[in-house]
Amino acid sequence: MYGDGAANQGQIAEAANMAGLWSLPMIFICENNHYGMGTSQARASHNTAFYTRGDKIPGILVEAQNVLSVRETMKWAGDYVVKNGPLFIEFNTYRYHGHSMSDPGITYRTKEEINNVRETRDPIEIARNMILEAKWATDEELRTIEKTIRTRIEAEVEQARADPFPPVSELYTDIGITKEHYVRGVEFGLSRAIPE
Repeated sequence: MYGDGAANQGQIAEAANMAGLWSLPMIFICENNHYGMGTSQARASHNTAFYTRGDKIPGILVEAQNVLSVRETMKWAGDYVVKNGPLFIEFNTYRYHGHSMSDPGITYRTKEEINNVRETRDPIEIARNMILEAKWATDEELRTIEKTIRTRIEAEVEQARADPFPPVSELYTDIGITKEHYVRGVEFGLSRAIPE
């Protein structure tokens, strides 16, 4: 998986070439939220149809704001690549916020654009509407589920805030140091003994 901003990096093309040569059961997924770090895809990518970039590897475009589309696509794709080799999938999605504190997310797009996506393509609302239309649950049942989840999350956040900060030694716990595997920057004396 990689974003549209990373789609132009050479290692993706190199990995796709190797996967194609060896017919590896590999799925290349581009999460296309239409903006790299502060840059629209049109400014950074000559070909913005990322699912077509596989040359001889087939690709498909999926509306990734719909959880059932993603689930069914991945079930199909898993079977496909085992039988046929690599596949490119472009997940058409969106992010409401910037990447970090240094990227507020509104200098390269408008608030109106963000609000339009929230109103027309929000994944939670799409799922909610599917559930209600299929009569898998009532609106009242969904509200009860949401309330239960919010209450649980609030309690877990409070617990996490109350828990003591882990000691530095935990950085080296259960990371799998063995004689056969070296982990850069980890001293054996700081971790558990190497198994014999």
